[in-house]
Amino acid sequence: MMSAKKIFCLGGRIQLKNKKLFIAMYHYVRDLNNSRYPAIKGLDYPLFKQQIEFFEQNFHVVTMEQVLEFLFGGGYLPEKALLLTFDDGYLDHYSYVLPILKAHQMQGSFFMPGKTFAEDTLLDVNKIHFILASAKESELLEELYRQMDYYRGEEYSFPSNQELFQEYGKASRFDTAETVFIKRMLQTVLPEELRTVMASNLFRRFVGLEEKAFSRELYMNRDQIRMMKMAGMYIGLHGYDHYWLANLPYAEMKEDVEKALDVLDEWIDRKAWVMNYPYGNTSQEVIRCIAEHGCVLGLTTEVRAACLGVEDPYRIPRLDCNDFPPKSSRYHEFLSAAYQEEIL
Repeated sequence: MMSAKKIFCLGGRIQLKNKKLFIAMYHYVRDLNNSRYPAIKGLDYPLFKQQIEFFEQNFHVVTMEQVLEFLFGGGYLPEKALLLTFDDGYLDHYSYVLPILKAHQMQGSFFMPGKTFAEDTLLDVNKIHFILASAKESELLEELYRQMDYYRGEEYSFPSNQELFQEYGKASRFDTAETVFIKRMLQTVLPEELRTVMASNLFRRFVGLEEKAFSRELYMNRDQIRMMKMAGMYIGLHGYDHYWLANLPYAEMKEDVEKALDVLDEWIDRKAWVMNYPYGNTSQEVIRCIAEHGCVLGLTTEVRAACLGVEDPYRIPRLDCNDFPPKSSRYHEFLSAAYQEEIL
């Protein structure tokens, strides 16, 4: 296998025959209607089972090892190849996903932030998810504004609520402008120390559970990750603290990557591993850092099918699970221009 350093020296591009690869991205997969948080944005378990059956009938589900061998070792990928990826290391993946994948003899690639199982810590990103699932959007936005007004002053200086909403309140594919604004304030815009304080305040008010106990219910532990690996699943990196890595100073970003490597060392090949960027957030500095540490492939959240051999291997796009049946057939819309030319 070609080394990550060699790949990076080639400018992040490899010259191979163009190959289409669909990559499905999952987060929460659970029995939503019978859960405590039916409003959490995830794929309902019955729909997941239907989707796997659809993939079995209409695609060739491949392993991460097959993808890497195709890219760097001259291996083969079938037509209509599909890779399954699961973000964040949720217990859902062990309880609901693993049995279905084993029953269909499929591999999933699982990416977990190291801090979740190393420290039994509830990440701010997940506090935000469950706050949003537990509160009315209008009530949450009102409380967020109130806390921003309270903390804005000499210690924390940031623009007015109206100015910030005008800049960051932009609707996305799956979220309203208000939800995107709430996420951005608590994920990246406000000072980090204040974000953590406010996320905990809101979690305490709207969810009302102790964070550490909640984290043990939400994420896989070491033994469960070990069982996933033994069952043939692929394990990769998703950072340590689930930061927007490209927003960090280089030294902090490098520290986050190295801490993730250390805690995941048991399950990965340090000379050829795969990075799944938290929030899909990356940059040339992030790519340089991970390549120097042995990464050979990077997964983003850019929405389209991948053209292996044409793509920068550190900026591979993915589709959301909601882009495939039975949720929708939008995956047809995201075929790259290159592939459209091929089939025409």
